[in-house]
Amino acid sequence: MAATGIPFALLLSPLVLWLVACWWLRRSRGTMRRDCRALLANGRAWRESDDAVRALFVTAHPDDETMFFAPSILKLAQARLWLLCASTGNYYNQGAIRKEELLQSCATLGIPPSNVTVIDHRDLPDHPSVKWDTSLLSTLILKHIETNQINLVVTFDARGVSGHANHKSLYAAVRYLHSEWKLPEGCQVLTLETVSLFRKYLSILDVPINCLHSQDVLFVLTEEEAELAKRAMWCHRSQLLWFRRLYVFFSRYMVINSLHFL
Repeated sequence: MAATGIPFALLLSPLVLWLVACWWLRRSRGTMRRDCRALLANGRAWRESDDAVRALFVTAHPDDETMFFAPSILKLAQARLWLLCASTGNYYNQGAIRKEELLQSCATLGIPPSNVTVIDHRDLPDHPSVKWDTSLLSTLILKHIETNQINLVVTFDARGVSGHANHKSLYAAVRYLHSEWKLPEGCQVLTLETVSLFRKYLSILDVPINCLHSQDVLFVLTEEEAELAKRAMWCHRSQLLWFRRLYVFFSRYMVINSLHFL
């Protein structure tokens, strides 16, 4: 009996340590690998106060801001935030409803309606397999950056988290602006890391795994902040099908954002 208990204890110990690590990281840090000012210290622009950070979140559809970027938005709450959504999410002819839901969600996350812009362009349709025109999209994004004096852009990486063609198109457009030196001086770009399907649905249990990987910025929400992110997602009532309700509770993107600078 004792011999059987030893292997069991050996198997149980790593799991216990993992759970303790998740709890400790969330309670003690609510992890924020860099503060607002340090984000811009990566480049040529150094800001003396957090509110001088002017961050633009570039998303593809209403609900992206919550399903994928809530940890970044909430952890950058001391900065001045804008959101540019490249479509109304009209794939099922719900564009008008989804735009209103987006405004409610952003207000919950701390982005005022005056700082939220939704593009409704016939050449930028909401479709999982349609690649948006890089020239058109980059022009629209750059205009928004210049108009609002943005110095930090946050968007998807090359794989777009879910593989959605619209998500990947945003990366291509921002990458083009960055590589062609079209962004204003000192404007930095952060891209949201796409992780494996296994890690995607580990929720808070993905925190120790993140500590083993390299990233420039890591945001992990506290329990209170995670509840706020959920409340923002509930604003998207038209999208709350059963699998999205499961997503809210199991996706690591509702509590964790790991990002990389271009």
